[in-house]
Amino acid sequence: MAETHSTAGQASAAQAQGSGAPVDGPGKSGPNKRVLAVVGLIALAAIGAGGRMWYRSHHYVETENAYVTGRVHQVSSRVAGVVTRVAVDDNQLVKAGDTIAELDPADHAVRVEQIEAQIASVQQQVGQADAQIQQVRAQASAAGAQVKQSEAQLLRARQDAERFGQLYNDTMKAVSKAEVDASSAARAAAVADLAARRDNAAAAQAQIGAAQAGRDVLQAQVKVLQAQLKDAQQQLAYNRIVAPVAGRVGRRSVEVGARVQPGQALLAVVEDNVWVVANFKETQLAGLAPGQMVSLEVDALPDHHLVGRVDSFAPASGNQFALLPADNATGNFTKIVQRVPVKITLDPQDMKKYAGRLVPGMSVVAEVELGQDTRHTQTAAVR
Repeated sequence: MAETHSTAGQASAAQAQGSGAPVDGPGKSGPNKRVLAVVGLIALAAIGAGGRMWYRSHHYVETENAYVTGRVHQVSSRVAGVVTRVAVDDNQLVKAGDTIAELDPADHAVRVEQIEAQIASVQQQVGQADAQIQQVRAQASAAGAQVKQSEAQLLRARQDAERFGQLYNDTMKAVSKAEVDASSAARAAAVADLAARRDNAAAAQAQIGAAQAGRDVLQAQVKVLQAQLKDAQQQLAYNRIVAPVAGRVGRRSVEVGARVQPGQALLAVVEDNVWVVANFKETQLAGLAPGQMVSLEVDALPDHHLVGRVDSFAPASGNQFALLPADNATGNFTKIVQRVPVKITLDPQDMKKYAGRLVPGMSVVAEVELGQDTRHTQTAAVR
C-alpha cells in the first residue's frame, strides 16, 4: 500500500509538471504589470485633468449665461384704419423706408380736401378785406382833402370877418352892419364845417384800422387752417407704413382687411447688427476689462468658433433691472452672487459670415482669458 501511494504521488507531480501549472513555493511572482500600467495611466489622467482645471480656474473666466441680442424694432400704425395691402412676408429682408403695409386713405383724403376748401374760402375773404381797406383809405384821403378845403374856407372867413370888423366901428362905417354880421356867420359856419370834416376824416381812419384788424383775423384763420392741413396731410401719409430701419421681418401679425389702431404692433424688424450679452458673476469681474478678446461658442453653430471683444459693463446688476428687485433690508437676508451683464461685440467678419444665422435669443458660452494686454487689442481694433 505504501508503494502504491508513492507511485500515485509521483504520477501526480509528473502530470503537473507536464501541464505547466504554477506550483506554489518560495519563488512566487509579483502583481500583473498590465494592471500597474492601467492604474498609472488613470493617475496621470487625473493629475492632468486636475492641473488643467486649476490652470483654467486661475487664467480663464467662463459663463454659460450668455445670449445673442440685438435691436428689435416694433412697427406699429400711427393712425387708425383698415389694411388694404401688406407688402412684406415673414423673415423677409427690408430696407429703411420700404413699404410694409398700406391703410385705406379715403377718410384722411376727404379731410385734406375739406381743409383746402376752407383755406380757399378764407383767402377770398382776405382779398375782399384788402379791397375794403383800399376803399376806406380812399375815403379817408377824400375826407382829408375836404378837411384842407374847410381849413382854407375858415381862413378866408376869418380874414373877411376881421376886414369887415375893421371897416365897421364907431369912427368909420364903411360897410353895413348886415355885411359884418354875414362875415361873422360865415366864419362860424366855416369853423363848424371844419370840425365836421375832421370828424369824418377821423371816422375814415378808424374804418381803416377796423378793416386791417378784420384782415389780420382772417390771415390768422388761414395760418390755423394751414397748420390743420399740414397735420391732415401727415395723417394721410401715415396710411403708408414703412420700415424704420433695415433688417429682417419677424412676428408679423397684420393681414389685409384688419382694422388697426394707433400704437398696435403689426410686426417687428430685427437688425442684422447683433452682439452678445454675457451675465458674469460679480466674483469674475475683477480680471475683466474692455478690449479683451472673448472666445464664443454658439449653440446653434456647434462646429464654428467665434471671436468677440469685451465692449462695456452694465451700470447695474441684473437684479436692479428686474421688475421686482430683491429687498435686502429684511431680516431673512441670504447672500446671493449677483450677475452683471457684459456687452461683447462680435468680429465684423464673423457677423458678415453668419449674417441671418446669428439672431437675438441664441444661447452662447463665453470664455475670457485673463491677463490680456488690452492696449494691444484696442490698437488692433482701431487699425
